[in-house]
Amino acid sequence: MPQVYVEDIAQHVGQEVTLKGWLYNKTDKGKLRFLLVRDGTGVLQAVVFQKNVSPEVFEATDTLTQESSLSVTGEIRPDDRALGGFEMDVTHLEVVQVAESYPITPKEHGTSFLMDNRHLWLRSSRQHQIMRIRSEIVKACRDFLDDRGFILADTPIITPAACEGTTTLFELDYFEEKAYLTQSGQLYNEAACMSVGKTYCFGPTFRAEKSKTRRHLMEFWMIEPEVAYAELDDIMELAEQYISYITQRVLEERKEELKTLERDTSWLEKVAPPFPRISYSEAFEILKEEGSETPSGSDFGGTDETLISKRFDRPVIVHRYPKAIKAFYMEPDPVDPELALCMDILAPEGYGEIVGGSQRIHDHDLLLARIQEHSLPVESFQWYLDLRKYGSVPHSGFGMGIERVVAWICGIEHVRETIAFPRMLHRMYP
Repeated sequence: MPQVYVEDIAQHVGQEVTLKGWLYNKTDKGKLRFLLVRDGTGVLQAVVFQKNVSPEVFEATDTLTQESSLSVTGEIRPDDRALGGFEMDVTHLEVVQVAESYPITPKEHGTSFLMDNRHLWLRSSRQHQIMRIRSEIVKACRDFLDDRGFILADTPIITPAACEGTTTLFELDYFEEKAYLTQSGQLYNEAACMSVGKTYCFGPTFRAEKSKTRRHLMEFWMIEPEVAYAELDDIMELAEQYISYITQRVLEERKEELKTLERDTSWLEKVAPPFPRISYSEAFEILKEEGSETPSGSDFGGTDETLISKRFDRPVIVHRYPKAIKAFYMEPDPVDPELALCMDILAPEGYGEIVGGSQRIHDHDLLLARIQEHSLPVESFQWYLDLRKYGSVPHSGFGMGIERVVAWICGIEHVRETIAFPRMLHRMYP
């Protein structure tokens, strides 16, 4: 008997097929048993009628508990009253394992309890839909870049130096030498783009930030394109096309998942280029009007980003921040050298920064001076300085954190639900 998946069930109406999965719920009605069986692609109602099965099969349904694994065989028929519009008339059932009493029930559970049981919480409908949307976002990220000639470069997770500042590094003992978990693949990506022109890296990154906000994880996934001969305007245009493509792809491919999450998609439908662009100084004018007490010249906090973004109905690009608050590798603005040629993209609805990027310094002596200004070890960056000796060109790139984009597109309050096993301050179990 052919095994099928719930997502393909409409193709098998009138056929006898086998579905393998887990018991989501069960209703007993005398000679009828209604089994909701999930298989990872959806949920199907399997109807066990006493007269259609052997006594052993009918009795086996009484043993089934929530999350018991089973295989059901029967004919598929349409039924508008059933979940998904189809039902199976069961002719045979095989119990793979009767599950023990399942700790997660339909009643309300606290966040701490659910996080302790994250390995089981993933099976819930909400978490299941989030995982499917995350998968679509990741696929869309790669498709956009692959289809435009970008080459994937896998950058190291263990590095000898900081990329985004020394205060948020996870330190390692690397055979009696100091090493660190990567904060970004960007520096290595710059070397790769000088080889192939357009490149990207995608992998886990680590920040030892002692932060408990809803926007921060200690370990998160970031995708980082880098383009040779690209300046700030080029990379802003690429980023807005990128975010628009990803958003529209999810709207098209994951309608049902967004519906299950009760996401108001009207915000997402507005995401299309061009995005509004404002300078850092213009952003601070907005903060003043909103009564913010954040001092001019400092970086934005989460509340500031929310105040700025609520003025717009789609993501907004904020560019040219003071170079004093930005990373050492950012190209100064030729019009005002105290500013950096950089940009952040803030998502609407209070989700904050989802993209950060810049034009990189391509002059050797200027980069060396910036490394020294930031009190970074020159010897650890010698290879990076070498890139400015052998055919250096203007180049730019950005990084996009997957978890924040998932939170925004799904309409999730906290990033802990955007990745299967989140790593947060004081939590690395399970």
